[in-house]
Amino acid sequence: MKAIVNGRILLPDSEIRGKALLYDERIIGLTDESAAAQADEVLDAQGAYVAPGLIDVHIHGYAGVDVSDDKPQDIRSMAKGLLANGVTAFLPTTLTVDWETLESVCRHVRALMQESLEPGFDGAQIAGMHMEGPFINPSKKGAQNEAYILAPDAAKVLPFQDVIKVLTFAPEMPGGMDFTRTLKQETNIALSIGHTSANFDQAMQAIGLGVCRSTHTFNAMTPLMHRDPGVVGAALNTDIYTELIADTFHVNKGIFPMMARLKGNKLVLITDALRSAGMPDGEYENGGQVFVLKGIECRLKDGTIAGSVLRLNQAVRNLRDYGYVPLYAAVRAASLNAAESANLADRKGSLTPGKDADIILMDGDCNVLRTIVRGNTKYRK
Repeated sequence: MKAIVNGRILLPDSEIRGKALLYDERIIGLTDESAAAQADEVLDAQGAYVAPGLIDVHIHGYAGVDVSDDKPQDIRSMAKGLLANGVTAFLPTTLTVDWETLESVCRHVRALMQESLEPGFDGAQIAGMHMEGPFINPSKKGAQNEAYILAPDAAKVLPFQDVIKVLTFAPEMPGGMDFTRTLKQETNIALSIGHTSANFDQAMQAIGLGVCRSTHTFNAMTPLMHRDPGVVGAALNTDIYTELIADTFHVNKGIFPMMARLKGNKLVLITDALRSAGMPDGEYENGGQVFVLKGIECRLKDGTIAGSVLRLNQAVRNLRDYGYVPLYAAVRAASLNAAESANLADRKGSLTPGKDADIILMDGDCNVLRTIVRGNTKYRK
């Protein structure tokens, strides 16, 4: 048994002090700090925040590599690099590339899911994958490659339902509603509306059939208008989970307080990071297309906004600072809410007894000091 003392412990709805967190491979619970002396190993947090590990449920790449390149070693590299950002579990996220490549990525991620559970794995847990496309609307493709867009086809998805935890698609495309109905009835995949030109009524129909989340809300979807509230209106007017890229570029920081108030525990922080995350300004490739990184902006040569270079701990800090929410609420948006949105909350997302001991220590600026995955320290600053 291990213990963390002298920390500011962040629970889903509060911050507490004067308690010790006990854990082994899983969370045991909280106790008086005096009782921590019985632990085999005692870690003094020295006043740092003790929080559940962050979960990135939408991330394409990091530090020069990309999931859609279909190289298992690249995903292992991401898993290791993300530890410094407090990420203890993530969903490698594919782009719209050719279907054969997507099938291959699914098979590789299936193997990596098991590999990442081994004690010697040096990285965040690979909890499955997020398939963003290819079943999207060409009119809202954003930085996705239109050449590989396909009509919704549940038969293509079903063989990989054990791997795909989140699927982004456009339900208004021909066959999209039947696709929604089939996957809702036959799988546990979290269906996410995105890269879509659906109007408000179509979005509400899809939500009624099983869509339970929206992908990078506000981006690549129909906007909130007073005569047609669009997908944004449907996302804000229902209890579905809503992703937010809180980098202050994809969505203006003035929107953060509104999102926090309207969505509460259904707000999910993501990075949507590309291979340029953690890299210097310059040109990079994204699903066969060249984009340019300048500061926090990633754009194709024609100016189309691509993904981000956001780190998830930065997203937490931005939501706290610009959304005017307590740190525990900002952390929840990147941990428990994220886990719930991808059907991972039975083992992930909070410091609840019985869940995996995925724990991070952070300073007041959300800089990560230590990352613990399933009870073992994997990163120290």
